[in-house]
Amino acid sequence: MDIERHLIMDPADAKPIISRVVAQGDRVYVCGITGDPVGDVTAQTKQALGRIDHLLAEAGTDKSKLLTAQVWLSDMRLFRTHNLAWNEWVDPEHPPVRACVQAELFAPGLLVEIMVTAAR
Repeated sequence: MDIERHLIMDPADAKPIISRVVAQGDRVYVCGITGDPVGDVTAQTKQALGRIDHLLAEAGTDKSKLLTAQVWLSDMRLFRTHNLAWNEWVDPEHPPVRACVQAELFAPGLLVEIMVTAAR
C-alpha cells in the first residue's frame, strides 16, 4: 500500500522532521495540532479543530469518519470548557473514541493539542 505524506515540516529552529498528515489505505493520521498560543482554551480548541477539518479534507476525509482522538490539556481544570468547544464541533452521530490527559505542552501559552485518526 502506498503511503501519502502531507506537509512535511522543515527542521528549522531544531524542530523535528515530521509529516503533519500521513495516509495509508483507508486510514488518515493527523499529528498533534494546536491553535495559536494566545486566547483561552475555547479559542485554541476551535482553532485547532478548524485546522484538523482542513487537514482531513486535504486527505480526502472528514470528522464524521474520526476513529480516535487524543487530547492534551495544559491543566485539567480546562477539561469542561474544552469539552464545550469539542462538543460543538464533533459529529454527534459518529464520535470517536477519545483520551484526554494533562501535559506540559511545547510552547508557552499553549493550552490544548489534539491528534486524530480517521477512516477514508
